Amino acid sequence: MKITVFGTGYVGLVQGAVLAGAGHEVLCIDNDPKKIEGLKRGVVPIHEPGLEALVTQCVAEGLLHFSTDAQAGVAFSQVQMIAVGTPPDEDGSADLRHVLAVARTIATHMAEPKVFVVKSTVPVGTSARVTEAAEAVLSERGRSSLAVAVVSNPEFLKEGAAVADCTRPDRIIVGCEDDAALEILRELYAPFNRNHEKMIVMDVRSAELTKYAANCMLATRISFMNEIANLAEIVGADIEQVRRGIGSDPRIGYHFIYPGIGYGGSCFPKDIAALIRTAEGVEYEPFVLKAVHQRNEAQKSVLFDKVAAYFGGDLAGRRIALWGLAFKPDTEDMREASSRVLMEALWAAGASVQAYDPVAMEECQRIYGERADLTLCGTKEAALKGADALLIATEWKMFRAPAFETIAAGLTNPVIFDGRNLYEPAIVARHGLEYHSIGRRPAHAEAGRREKLSIVR
Repeated sequence: MKITVFGTGYVGLVQGAVLAGAGHEVLCIDNDPKKIEGLKRGVVPIHEPGLEALVTQCVAEGLLHFSTDAQAGVAFSQVQMIAVGTPPDEDGSADLRHVLAVARTIATHMAEPKVFVVKSTVPVGTSARVTEAAEAVLSERGRSSLAVAVVSNPEFLKEGAAVADCTRPDRIIVGCEDDAALEILRELYAPFNRNHEKMIVMDVRSAELTKYAANCMLATRISFMNEIANLAEIVGADIEQVRRGIGSDPRIGYHFIYPGIGYGGSCFPKDIAALIRTAEGVEYEPFVLKAVHQRNEAQKSVLFDKVAAYFGGDLAGRRIALWGLAFKPDTEDMREASSRVLMEALWAAGASVQAYDPVAMEECQRIYGERADLTLCGTKEAALKGADALLIATEWKMFRAPAFETIAAGLTNPVIFDGRNLYEPAIVARHGLEYHSIGRRPAHAEAGRREKLSIVR
């Protein structure tokens, strides 16, 4: 089956490559000549495990093609997948200019009926707007008889696991009210739907809302746990024990209940803002969504507040080691990353940052350029040298079992501020390090409490 994908960003490139890997022939269209030429040579512009090898393989097999020629893309297939960005507008709503522009482009070059598959994350009602935009162009060109079927087919990819998620989806949401288009989508996704029925068919508006509802539910769980973690710290409880206690309830489970310093990336913050704007647009007050956003924004400052308190509010001239720049592991993405809020607060307070991330260093350089108060280090150990404290902002696997004696030797002050609760406080304390995490007692305080308890016994 032939498929055209408009957009070679995160969603479009992953989806196109995975469809090609399943045996479909895919043509990806983008208006960035530099990116397209790079992709033809196997240069993948994003870090995503397994993606580069998959793109290289599919290009070599003649199943994956790249072009800037939109007309050729329209002529290539009946299925026209729209996977362009929907960045947040000034009011938080999703900017649909690119989506609608692609719809008009497809209609401009249509010579036969097409199925428009909206893969981009879009607000409720967007598919209707895509239909209107395409039909208006067809009417202007005297081709009103050509059928336009618009399908909502949102993606549910996790950065860092997108290829696996796309190859083995847990569900395939299809919003479709056209029987012929639905059969085409069934054929399209047949290779991914063999073990059991994964396709969930619904009306278009429900499919559009499902995408936002899923991301906002996950964001809600994160913000809820962060709020409980802050409370646990105040009342003297241990959030990690609380997490295990509530996660054992099968109605709750363990996913997305890990406390930390807030979520980031290209999806959750944008989708929360967009759904808030959608609700307000129909005069409905989204109390919960607003609270999720507010807690997340506040949570990004928690680690800085701990550091500032430790140093008595005086951070001027301090050198801070930072492990982790990406908003999550296995990606270089720093959009809305907690590390950015943390670094910018440290700089504003007069401190300098010695940072290390296994993937996101170039992205950090691109965002901040050359700064006297930012040093990007070649190893995590190099970031420790002469630093007054170690801060952890991203839960990369390579940070999970460090040589604590090396950390203690490298730091001027033997103290760790862990924004992702990677370590057991007692283990850190045994290595002579003070340990501050999220929703737990500092390690030295815990050690003192245990000593008193042993005396009582």
